[in-house]
Amino acid sequence: MAKQIGAIAFIFLCTAIAWAFLGTTVQFRTDNQDTKLCSEVGSLWGTSLEQKAPLAYYPVEEKFRDTKFIDGQPVEVEKTRTKKESLIPDSTKIKGKISLEHRKKGLLWYATYHVVFDGEYVVENTTGEPRDIYFSYLFPNSGGIYDNFVMEIDGKAVRDLLPENGEIIKSMYMQAGEKRRVRIAYGAQGLNDWWYIFGSGVSQLRNFSLVLNTDFDGFDFPERGISPVAKKKTADGWELRWEYTNLISDIQIGLEMPQKINPGPMVGRLSFFAPVSLFLFFFLLFIITTVKNIRLHPMNYFFLATGFFSFHLLLSYLVDHIDIHLAFVICSVVSIFLVISYMRLVVGVKFALFEIGISQLVYLVLFSYAFFLDGYTGLSVTICCILTLFIVMQLTGRMDWGEKFRRVQTNSLQPEKGGV
Repeated sequence: MAKQIGAIAFIFLCTAIAWAFLGTTVQFRTDNQDTKLCSEVGSLWGTSLEQKAPLAYYPVEEKFRDTKFIDGQPVEVEKTRTKKESLIPDSTKIKGKISLEHRKKGLLWYATYHVVFDGEYVVENTTGEPRDIYFSYLFPNSGGIYDNFVMEIDGKAVRDLLPENGEIIKSMYMQAGEKRRVRIAYGAQGLNDWWYIFGSGVSQLRNFSLVLNTDFDGFDFPERGISPVAKKKTADGWELRWEYTNLISDIQIGLEMPQKINPGPMVGRLSFFAPVSLFLFFFLLFIITTVKNIRLHPMNYFFLATGFFSFHLLLSYLVDHIDIHLAFVICSVVSIFLVISYMRLVVGVKFALFEIGISQLVYLVLFSYAFFLDGYTGLSVTICCILTLFIVMQLTGRMDWGEKFRRVQTNSLQPEKGGV
């Protein structure tokens, strides 16, 4: 008995090492592809968009004293420099719509989206005298593509748009107390998340309103992002509202796109945790066969282990070509068929279908599917382990282990008369 347990343990250990190599290989493939494909997706579709709030300012000349050296002697001279004095927009009204479209490259899904942005900013000359007020708009990404870009001042389109270093600056001559409405609108493409940045550091906002519509569920708000003050379900997604009368904050507005299950990382996780499922399967099978006096050779355990391993091996390459859920079903059917068709020859059809088949369904298929349940994986695995322990305790509660081991030892010393 000790030799048989040792042989089974050796088979388990070798299979666990094979799973470790498989998981490492899948992880390596995924990391290499992500490094290459993420830049490709970014160049084709765009990167994360961070729309910065535009700036309104006016130049002020200020004098200061500086020291320069003449003939080696320090001399104080008076100089003049231009300083930008910022103006807080009197109001900001933004409407946006984000449409999500996941794109698959290799072993990874990327959350690409299209955003339509339409913002109106009211700028007031609060300086108390007529002067030139400058309006500075920064593009979310200087290398991005912005379709149907519109800049209007008091309803009149600005024709001579000359961006420099991802920025458009327009001057507006304004009387004291005069207000101008500046509208910015465009369509753009992004990846993974969208941000509206109030400014660097602590910023102040007056009469701010942002209404963002999505055509999807499952979004999230980043750690350093402000949650909306109101949410409303629509026919195809959600309407999110951020509205503030007078806000002072260094936290921004952000929206994370829902992510699909990435095949590469998922298959890697399944491979690394597969030894747990095989251990539970071997443990229960060993107890059942011991209770029912069914003799299984370590080679039988070896082929059972290969049946389990075939599931993950096939899955790691099949997910390159088809949806991961369909691949999961196909690999489950293949693995269960391999094991049951083999074990029916070893112990008969009934035992292969019920004890073996049901155990494999639980410890391979359902155990692996628990990793698709984000947030419940640990709980599912724990419940599976506790139920296994309960079943084993009930099966062996009245068993005389000393007598059982002596009987097995005696039988192993007798010559076999056929069978396994």
